[in-house]
Amino acid sequence: MENILDYDYTALKNKFEMEKLEPYRTTQIFDWIYKKHATSFAVMTNLSKQLRERISMKFIIDMPELVKKTKSSDGTVKFLWKYSDGNTVESVILRYPDRITGCISSQVGCPLNCAFCATGMSGYVRNLTSGEILSQILGMEISENEKINNIVFMGMGEPMLNYDEVIKAIHVITDPKAFKISQRRVSISTAGIVDGILKLSEEPLDVILSISLHASTDDKRSMIMPVNKKYSLEDLMEAVKIYQKAKDRRVTFEYILFDKFNDSLDDAQKLVKILKDIKCNVNLIRYNDTGSTFKKTPMDRAEIFEKFLKDNGIEAVIRAEKGEDISAACGQLRRQTL
Repeated sequence: MENILDYDYTALKNKFEMEKLEPYRTTQIFDWIYKKHATSFAVMTNLSKQLRERISMKFIIDMPELVKKTKSSDGTVKFLWKYSDGNTVESVILRYPDRITGCISSQVGCPLNCAFCATGMSGYVRNLTSGEILSQILGMEISENEKINNIVFMGMGEPMLNYDEVIKAIHVITDPKAFKISQRRVSISTAGIVDGILKLSEEPLDVILSISLHASTDDKRSMIMPVNKKYSLEDLMEAVKIYQKAKDRRVTFEYILFDKFNDSLDDAQKLVKILKDIKCNVNLIRYNDTGSTFKKTPMDRAEIFEKFLKDNGIEAVIRAEKGEDISAACGQLRRQTL
């Protein structure tokens, strides 16, 4: 049987038409699943019993099992989900004054093997389907009984290496008949997969592009992010400029500050140089220890770094730390259970 969550609205409507079902049945089912959080066809009472049985012969609503949920003192909630094949992924709810953000995974593990990342330390298994991606949002909304209104693909995995399924999921996330989240409240984070950025520049989508940068020279970036050996900073910045020309949107750069590795004024100066022609904002993140050899930059040095960027015309902010008391950095909870 097929997972109905793997279908966007148009695909499901077409499938139903092939099954000689009325098109409005798609709207009904989308309403039950994405608005009313139904996880069984049996509760869909505006469909006849015969129709419910017929649909359940073809489809399942494949929801993952909640293995573990941990809550932080700051309101952050971390979830560990297990899919039907036994593989696990993480997702997180982050609460801010103006939004409730769902941070979701796109792969089981990650193939990029960044030196500081807990996800990479546990290896790569497979891509998630669009339905498996969407089920994380549904699961979090059901578990916490609240509506998520902001989505970031910053969980486990590299979204650009699961491009088609991520884009398919975004169509459902932003569909008014499904989650109804504004495209401008969806962010795709990439470690710098140039091919994916160029593809995204041609998509009729108005989402936020976020780049995990973490160094301002090729030498340093290649030391911590092997992907840089394939896509250099020069290639990456060229792709960002092409994206920006196509979308006319500000790009976000994520920059984790590691103590005495990439947090000096010299590093800041080089960062200003590579970003000077790009309309962007920089999120500075003090490293959340994942068991690597890196240490967290002291706050005073982070503030000096932030001030230098601002004084040189770069919009920058030290991102508020969330969920540190529950190991909220990506991959940490999964590693503990493997």
